[in-house]
Amino acid sequence: MPWKETCAMEERLKLMLEWEAEEKSVSELCRCYGVSRKTGYKWHRRYVERGASGLLDLSRAPHRHPHALSDAVVASILEVRHGHPTWGPKKIRAYLGRHRPGVGWPAVSSIGELLQREGLVVSRRKRLRAPPRTAPFATCAEANDVWCIDLKGWFKCGDGARCDPLTLSDARSRYLLRCQALRCTDGEHAWPVLEAAFREYGLPGALRSDNGPPFGSVGAGGLSPFAVKVVKAGVMVERIDPGQPQQNGRLERLHLTLKQETASPPASSLRAQGRRFEAFQRSYNEERPHEALDQTPPADHYQSSARRYSGRLREPEYGDDEEVRRVHHSGEVRWRGHSIYISESLVGEPVGLVERDNGDWDIHYGPVPLGRIDRKGRFHRPKRKRRRRKPVRG
Repeated sequence: MPWKETCAMEERLKLMLEWEAEEKSVSELCRCYGVSRKTGYKWHRRYVERGASGLLDLSRAPHRHPHALSDAVVASILEVRHGHPTWGPKKIRAYLGRHRPGVGWPAVSSIGELLQREGLVVSRRKRLRAPPRTAPFATCAEANDVWCIDLKGWFKCGDGARCDPLTLSDARSRYLLRCQALRCTDGEHAWPVLEAAFREYGLPGALRSDNGPPFGSVGAGGLSPFAVKVVKAGVMVERIDPGQPQQNGRLERLHLTLKQETASPPASSLRAQGRRFEAFQRSYNEERPHEALDQTPPADHYQSSARRYSGRLREPEYGDDEEVRRVHHSGEVRWRGHSIYISESLVGEPVGLVERDNGDWDIHYGPVPLGRIDRKGRFHRPKRKRRRRKPVRG
């Protein structure tokens, strides 16, 4: 015969039924079921009080946890989270510790568990990511060494108006200098925004951008009329490699936060969207903790540049050992009987030429190299590095 299967609940119920029948003594019953008299009386008391349900095992968890979050702490955490829906546990804890330093705020993991219990966190599958590239900003050691400028992708406001945000930030401190919607994305509308930042904060060492208009062009040196003004203001122009947006990744990451907090969904009008940008800029600079800055806001790390902007755009100066030519209205320069096309962006500007040992001449506009002129009067642009294409595997 097979063994009979039983469970603790069935054994306890049998014990109670025999207990109530009073055919055996309590000591004898406990010996038969292999329990002590103390345990037998415990289960009988529970059976009398709650019936059969009293024979179930009770939870051993404590009724009160000494390390549980207080209602006041929970309310403060949720208040910050509702005010800043994109902030995670690290930023919430850093913000609370900064504004209420006398309170013992819980660990980041505890705040994360609270947000998850409250349904304020959307679980996502963990993705493998490539290590971040830091080389493009290796020389960016102080505030105002490099500013980053870009146009975030356009979107429509609630009334159908097109919004083209222009963002400008300091690469070292991540301080957001400008966040403004443009009526048009050409240089005539972008330059006043940058010039206003120059007047307010001074001049950076370099301005980094992508290669698209209005910041760059396909002309010599990648110079556009906008970039020419930047050089004449006394700022070096830097452009990322084509198809490498991660080289300006700090500003690209800012665009994600900008979209989440100001344009999801967009405002009802362009004017209302502008007010959102102003509020975001103030919060981003003065309140939002930044992980790369040890969970402190960018305003703690930024100060205006010592190089003040006079408002005058000066032509580059060249040395006595350089030949200087001025670009004609056709974008050409005259060089030893040849008309050589350089760029229409440099019309009216002086360019410098320096002779090489082999008889060729390097031509540049201020600090920006444009190419070289060989001994036959032909102009050659610098060759760009070609990206290797990955082989397609069948």
